[in-house]
Amino acid sequence: MAKPINLLTLTITIAITLTTISIIIPTSLSLTTPQSIYAALESHGLPIGLLPSGITNFTINPSTNQFEVRLARSCHAKFETDVRYDFNVSGTLSYGKIDDLSGIAAQELFLWFPVKGIRVDVPSSGLIYFDVGVVFKQFSLSLFETPRQCDEAVDSRAELVVFDGRARINQAGKNEDELSRGDVLKAVS
Repeated sequence: MAKPINLLTLTITIAITLTTISIIIPTSLSLTTPQSIYAALESHGLPIGLLPSGITNFTINPSTNQFEVRLARSCHAKFETDVRYDFNVSGTLSYGKIDDLSGIAAQELFLWFPVKGIRVDVPSSGLIYFDVGVVFKQFSLSLFETPRQCDEAVDSRAELVVFDGRARINQAGKNEDELSRGDVLKAVS
């Protein structure tokens, strides 16, 4: 009589072990961190050129897909329009879009608007949209196929740049965080 109990115990133990392994392995595989932010963008159906070259560090939370990218400095890249990157860019990735985006601004005429989100239309349409608040700015998806060189602004005039609803003045040779209240008043007046 003792042998059937041991066989039953062994069968139950194997079944529990296999069930545990089948739950743990897929979960651990889905929580792997991509090797680069560009790999993360690609795996979410986004073009890698949304972020510039020269990224010094990035982090991504695999369970929430929230990411943060650090650049050496604030800079801009030229597409159909100028796009400005703060030295910290963050957002939440989901397939075909980035939500809760901060640290990117797009220029329209003489004003800079914070980009709050980015979404790829149906990939076959070849379109990508930047949410700049009241409207969506449409671009050709092909503009973002490769990361652009991100250049420091060489213009010596002050520019009003808006990130996260905070206005910052950018002057040649000064990081936006180093500006004093007097700099802001001089640039605005």
